[in-house]
Amino acid sequence: MSQASNIMRLVLLQLKGSRDKTANVLNAINKIEEAVKKHQPRLVTLPECFNCPYGTKYFREYAEQIPDGYTSQQLSKIALDNQVYIVGGTIPELGENDAVYNTCTVWGPTGDLLGKHRKMHLFDIDVKGGIRFKESETLSAGNDFTIISIDGHKIGIGICYDIRFEEMARLYRNSGCEMIIYPAAFNMTTGPLHWELLQRARANDNQLFVVTTSPARDTSAEYVAYGHSMIVDPWAKVVKTAGEGEEVLAADIDFALVEQVRQQIPLFSQRRLDLYSTEKKSK
Repeated sequence: MSQASNIMRLVLLQLKGSRDKTANVLNAINKIEEAVKKHQPRLVTLPECFNCPYGTKYFREYAEQIPDGYTSQQLSKIALDNQVYIVGGTIPELGENDAVYNTCTVWGPTGDLLGKHRKMHLFDIDVKGGIRFKESETLSAGNDFTIISIDGHKIGIGICYDIRFEEMARLYRNSGCEMIIYPAAFNMTTGPLHWELLQRARANDNQLFVVTTSPARDTSAEYVAYGHSMIVDPWAKVVKTAGEGEEVLAADIDFALVEQVRQQIPLFSQRRLDLYSTEKKSK
C-alpha cells in the first residue's frame, strides 16, 4: 500500500439541533456541502441524534425506517451528489416489531447504505446530584458489531455510551480496525469528567484512531450536550478538538501511524492470554 493511500481526509460536523426534524436534516446537508467544497474530505461524520432532540420522550415520535425514511434518503442523496462517505451520526430508527433503536447509518459515494449500527449499550445512569437518564424506557439495544471498509481501512462504529465498554473496542481491534467512530452526546456531568479520558483510553489500549462527533452545546435544551468533538490518534494524543458551538473539524488521518505504534509497542503479541482469557485471540 502506497503512502498516499494511507491518508484520508476526515471532517467532523458538530451541529446544533432543534425540534424541527426537517430543519435539522437540511442544516446537516448544507454543512456537508460546505465542508466538501472547502475541505474535499473522503469521509464526513455527523453527531448523535442530529435530526431530533435527545430525550426518551422524543425517540419514538421522531423514529423513521432505514433506509426508506426522510433522513436516510437525504443522506443517501448528499453522499452520492458529493461522492463522499458519510457516517450519519444517529437517528431514532423504527425497526422490526415496532421497536425503536438509536442507530448510526453509513453511506457510500454511490449513495448506498453500507451499514447501520444500533447502539449496543443503552444509556441508563443515575448520578446523584448530576444526571438521571434511562434510554431503555423507549429504546431497544442492538446486538451486532458494525465494521465498514474505506480504501482498505477497517473502521468500527460505536455510539456514545458504547465507548465505556473496552471489550467492544477490543473486538474491533482484533478484527483489524484502525479507527473507531463514535457519534456521541455526553452531557455536562459526564463530559468534563470522562469525555477526553475515555477516547484517549480506547485509543491507547487498542492503538488506533478514535473519533467522536457531538452535537453542539445548547444550554436551552432539556439535555445539554458537552460538545468538544474530537480526534485522538493511536498514541492517544488529541489531534483536534472542537469547542462548544457549531464547528467543523478537518484533519488528514495517516493510517500508517497505526502500524508504527503497534510495531513500537507490540501489546498484542505480548498479551498473556494463557493467563487471562477475556477475549478472542487476535488473528
